[in-house]
Amino acid sequence: MQSIIWSQDGLQLLNQTLLPSRTEYIFCSDYRRVADAIRRLEVRGAPAIGVAAAFAMVLGAREASAGDFLPTLRTIAKELKKTRPTAVNLFWAIDRMLAVASRYEATEKNEVLAVLEAEALAIAEEDRTVNQKIAKYGADLFRSEISILTHCNAGALATVAFGTALGIIRQAWEEGKISRVFADETRPLLQGARLTTWEMMQEGIPVTLITDSMAGWVMKKRMVDAVIVGADRIALNGDVANKIGTYSVAILAKEHNIPFYVAAPVATFDFSIKSGEDIIIEERSSREVTSFGGVDTAPSGVDVFNPAFDVTPNSLVTAIITEHGVIRPPYAAEILQLNDKKGGE
Repeated sequence: MQSIIWSQDGLQLLNQTLLPSRTEYIFCSDYRRVADAIRRLEVRGAPAIGVAAAFAMVLGAREASAGDFLPTLRTIAKELKKTRPTAVNLFWAIDRMLAVASRYEATEKNEVLAVLEAEALAIAEEDRTVNQKIAKYGADLFRSEISILTHCNAGALATVAFGTALGIIRQAWEEGKISRVFADETRPLLQGARLTTWEMMQEGIPVTLITDSMAGWVMKKRMVDAVIVGADRIALNGDVANKIGTYSVAILAKEHNIPFYVAAPVATFDFSIKSGEDIIIEERSSREVTSFGGVDTAPSGVDVFNPAFDVTPNSLVTAIITEHGVIRPPYAAEILQLNDKKGGE
């Protein structure tokens, strides 16, 4: 199932807030609706957010072409960047689209629009190709049948197709290397329960759902051989921002001598920041914690702290799997080399 579908009429986004009970697409005819979808987590996952933002820029460019083109498009870009502050793919895709617009500013407006659409389509296609490469490199790490624990959802739903962490699991399953997947619920919005288990079951991959607080005991009972997660931003030193709860899983993996892998494209690396200390962590509405499905689950007025992400220090990361191969500690030198391999720039 495709999470993102583009046509000349506009952008269709699979509404992930309704899964697994309902499968509905949101039609976006302007960039504002895409921005809302990103903000509301109707589309989510760092790569998918980046691709959606690229198409939002195309829709925005259509509006901007009627007036002062580049200044208007830059204003639209700023608006889109405010939707989710942590996932770096969002900023990468928008800046890439702005760079193309700047190069073609002096040409006919129709030509600029065509070039921008082609660039957004290229970003989407690159995501498919990148995921397949990550999957292959990741699956090659395993020599025998293993069980894997994953957190949140880094699958086809979080990308254009296939997935990063779940892409590796899919590839390893096809190669006969997966016995079972353990999926953390991923509170408070249950991306693991609602999305990861759904994806695995769609493909017949054995999956067991556990609450986040069960991960340590599952590891203690030797039911997990490796952990694979995705990422929303990776600093130059290899510190990784991912869905809240990832840090706890990494600590538990370290305690139980279980390898902890991160799967991410080069577009998820932020080459402008030295460490995870520089990563802005998005904080979301308290209602995500005090209610679910419109039903209150906590006393009215209780204080809530709701960071959407946490940062796992590089010391807890066994390896990072990219489309250019697997990198291991110390990360800084190898990550700097990745900066020269960014596509499309």
